[in-house]
Amino acid sequence: MAENQAGAIRVVLADDHKLVCAGFRLMLNSLAGIEIVGETGDGREALELIRKHVPDIALLDITMPGLTGIEVASRIKKEVLHTKVIILSMHMNEEYVVRAVQAGIAGYLLKNSDPVELELAIEAALSGKTYLSPGISKHILSDYIRRVGETECLLDQLTPRQREILQLLAEGKNTKTIAATLKISIKTVETHRAGLMERLGIRDIPGLVRYAIRNGLIEPE
Repeated sequence: MAENQAGAIRVVLADDHKLVCAGFRLMLNSLAGIEIVGETGDGREALELIRKHVPDIALLDITMPGLTGIEVASRIKKEVLHTKVIILSMHMNEEYVVRAVQAGIAGYLLKNSDPVELELAIEAALSGKTYLSPGISKHILSDYIRRVGETECLLDQLTPRQREILQLLAEGKNTKTIAATLKISIKTVETHRAGLMERLGIRDIPGLVRYAIRNGLIEPE
């Protein structure tokens, strides 16, 4: 694999499944010119590692505690960091892929892909292209994007803070814990919670949990 002008291709790896993470670490270490500069299983920590190191590539699990890989990708795009995000996922669901592409990802790699696909995805990302695992039909994806066109997902209509609080609530965190995690007041958390419930038309926490599972913010136990 070719190196960039600064030397090694710098990578942040984030996946909360330890065996999966170990497998990708081995694959990355087997590729020439790759340096893993950060590793975590938490989405919020992944974002901080990316902000700190500004790696060339971020390999992110689609579903992680704290923040999803898609949410991290969206924030990286808005902050105009040059890091290219490749999502790691077990899901071929069109909605997941579309949300990831709209968030500005450079690759969507299925976890059951052949190891050679990891190298192909990294090379494509560094070349400014978008890599999708062969199992994902680009034709079907393009058609899906056209069909949803002007109909924005309710999840995308939430503010980044509301999505963050939605995920933390769905993970079982209480208001006090969320306030401490995000370094905001309890009253602010309650205001955001009320806002997202109104936006989604959901009136209780179990309903928020079900919504978060359907939209890939958390995984069902």
